[in-house]
Amino acid sequence: AKAKHSSPQLFDAFSQKAMEKIDTFNSQSIANTVWAYAKAGHSSPKLFDALSQKTIDNFDDLNSQNIAMILWAYAKAGHYSSSSPKLFDAISQKVTEELDVFNSQGIANIVWAYAKVSRHTSSPTKLFDDISRKALEKVDTFNSQEIANILWAYAKVRRRGDVSSSELLLFDALSQKAIEKLDTFNSRAMANTVWAYAKAGHPSPKLFDAISKRATERLGTLSSQGIANIVWAYAKVGHASPELFDAIKPK
Repeated sequence: AKAKHSSPQLFDAFSQKAMEKIDTFNSQSIANTVWAYAKAGHSSPKLFDALSQKTIDNFDDLNSQNIAMILWAYAKAGHYSSSSPKLFDAISQKVTEELDVFNSQGIANIVWAYAKVSRHTSSPTKLFDDISRKALEKVDTFNSQEIANILWAYAKVRRRGDVSSSELLLFDALSQKAIEKLDTFNSRAMANTVWAYAKAGHPSPKLFDAISKRATERLGTLSSQGIANIVWAYAKVGHASPELFDAIKPK
């Protein structure tokens, strides 16, 4: 999967063999397997169901990397069977108890995964509150993709009038960090970032000014969805950006 070489027959054959040997899987092999299938975009519902239960059985052996990889894989693969809520609920408690051991990538992957499956399983409010506090401590370590993913996740599950003070502080801190790292943001991350602030109803004028300038310079790299997200975000918050809108406007 890491080599980006698609081989459906190989994945299907491995899936069958893995099902026969499911009792021999440990936490690391579970994480590696579901990550590979998700990365390759190869669906294997029966295997994912079996490994979901095996993950719960091996619960005490999970480390922070295993957890982040497994959550990311199930969310990325769009695997939302009857076993998924049980898996996500169980892991939520473990993450809350062991949050200190997660690095910046792990934190970003976890909140992204829970937000991604939020339509199919309840979003763990306590987990998001706890992670927002931990993310504030690690804000200097996040890269551009992690910043965009965290903002997207919180905006996706956020409910107006039900936001913790740590989440508000996190949005403020990530706004400043995004401005500092804006040269490293790709077009999709820029679009997702302004979308997140607009969706969350969290004003950030300096960030919107900075992204407006950057997006105007890199307009040719934006997808149609990215342009739509940016236009929607600026309109939603009422942030004037004539140069950007003139550049986007059909000639």
